[in-house]
Amino acid sequence: MNILGLSALLHDLVVVNVGWFAAYWLGFNLAIPDEYLAAIGPNLLWIVPLHGVLYVGFGLYRGMWRYASLRDLRNLILAVAGASLLATAVVFAFSVRYVPGSVLLLHPLLVVLAMGGSRFLYRSWKDGQLFIDERSEAMPVLVLGAGKAAAALLSNLSRSPEWRVVGLLDDDRKKRRRLLHGVPIVGGIADIAEYAKRLGVEHVIIAMPSTSPAARRRAAELASEAGMKVFTVPDISDLLSHRVSISNIRKVELEDLLGRDRVVLDDDGLHGLLAGKAVMVTGAGGSIGSELCRQIAGFRPGLLVLFEISEYALYRIEQEFAERFPDCSVVCAVGDVRNAARLDEVVSRYRPQMIFHAAAYKHVPMMETGNAWEAIQNNVIGTLRLARAALRYGVDKFVLVSTDKAVNPVNVMGASKRLAEMVCQALQGQNKTKFVMVRFGNVLGSTGSVIPKFRAQIDKGGPVTVTHPQMTRYFMLIREAAQLVLQAGLMGRGGEVFVLDMGEPVKIADLARDMIRLSGFNDDEVKIVYTGVRPGEKLYEEELADAEHSLRTPHPKLRIATARRVDAEWLDGLIRWLHTDRVLTDQEVRRDLRQWVPDYRPAQLPELKAVAGAKGGG
Repeated sequence: MNILGLSALLHDLVVVNVGWFAAYWLGFNLAIPDEYLAAIGPNLLWIVPLHGVLYVGFGLYRGMWRYASLRDLRNLILAVAGASLLATAVVFAFSVRYVPGSVLLLHPLLVVLAMGGSRFLYRSWKDGQLFIDERSEAMPVLVLGAGKAAAALLSNLSRSPEWRVVGLLDDDRKKRRRLLHGVPIVGGIADIAEYAKRLGVEHVIIAMPSTSPAARRRAAELASEAGMKVFTVPDISDLLSHRVSISNIRKVELEDLLGRDRVVLDDDGLHGLLAGKAVMVTGAGGSIGSELCRQIAGFRPGLLVLFEISEYALYRIEQEFAERFPDCSVVCAVGDVRNAARLDEVVSRYRPQMIFHAAAYKHVPMMETGNAWEAIQNNVIGTLRLARAALRYGVDKFVLVSTDKAVNPVNVMGASKRLAEMVCQALQGQNKTKFVMVRFGNVLGSTGSVIPKFRAQIDKGGPVTVTHPQMTRYFMLIREAAQLVLQAGLMGRGGEVFVLDMGEPVKIADLARDMIRLSGFNDDEVKIVYTGVRPGEKLYEEELADAEHSLRTPHPKLRIATARRVDAEWLDGLIRWLHTDRVLTDQEVRRDLRQWVPDYRPAQLPELKAVAGAKGGG
């Protein structure tokens, strides 16, 4: 026990002494008879040590008065009650004289009041809430939500010199005009503009994890429209588990408003699929590949092979894993998926039981102009050579990360990914390896996403460039996409094309406006400029091709597309085309792709001064 603990123990023993005298005094109506007064001192010789031993035993001096909580109060009550029961037992067992029953009842009550009160008075004094609010210069803030998460947040904010909560807003009318940690619940979410003006507040913190994503988005939009700066904590799970910290409060980002429900995974099934197994991820340094690696690491694979062509990207993920997953056995393999010899070496040496193939060229306009044949080489030949290596060395499952742009493709990138799917379908059944394809749309925060581009443009004061006012895309979070890829890998029996539930499509222009508002500006301060549709883009993405239908699966966020299948003869012809001796021009690639991908309809290419922007449209 340190000096502070000894001081606290001494304080409590003094309280026990004073409380014993006070119990006699109150029990005898402020006039203690002489014989009882004489017995007080001798009895304290065993009463005080008894209390001291139990207080130490109950751990009352492990905590800090500065952060006294209800749990500390509970332990204090249990310790005092235990000591009082023992004292009562001693009195009756040894017939101790001059200890009336009223003293045995009053003493523990007085001790709890004094010991508990002193602790919470000390905390109130340190928090600046005892006599005057020492945080009157702190920034006033409204909190949206008045549930358990808000209570945990208020508990932390009460000690912050930066924030001062002046009110809470919640749509539950039963909570109106009540107090939460001394803060009034003043109205509903829709009243945010009124109370922001009335209370002189310019900042709001969202603490609504139990509501729907749409409700959280509505709350953020109302706050933004009221001209307020909107903040949140880093993760909804942190709020639910009360792991909230003042330093973690940050501005609401677009990702927070996407409106995606939490993904429910078959954890037991994934443990059985991945735990103790050797798993290989290609494109491991990319946005999707690296998140797949993080998710896989959580299921404790026996070996995780990180395959990546970029030395720097591989170095970054290696350093991250050394810090975050030190117990995960990792192999970093630099290599190109088009290099059959290197693939053979890696797959034969480490014998992965699962391969997640995320390596690909994904930038639509860049692959459309000047790089079409390279897109075919990387996305199709790379997939073919990796798939053949998987067949040769008996890989159990091969999961291809595909894209919604493979549906009725109008660009080379989408057509190349559809070809990669068809290659896997053609190889299905040639050996024990099961090939599973997973399609999803744009991922917020991925390499080439519109979000970093828009953020940089807003930081410069605009304009924010959007290709077309009707440009629409499906979006999901990186973590959500990776989780569903794993789930599809678990469910796949071979040959399926899984389609992820992408939710509702979102207009790129609306994303831009949301980001402008969340940055504290309006459309007049940061303007949106339309630059025209870029090479290979279409205004609307599709989840399923025209000739396809989807089948339900046991997972609500996964469907199976009944895609057109191909045979070995088709694959032989494709391979002859892929191994053409010369580099085909963009026009030749687009011409030939119509033979191999019947749904491919190349978009009319507009004349643009430059090819730039975000993956898939923005």
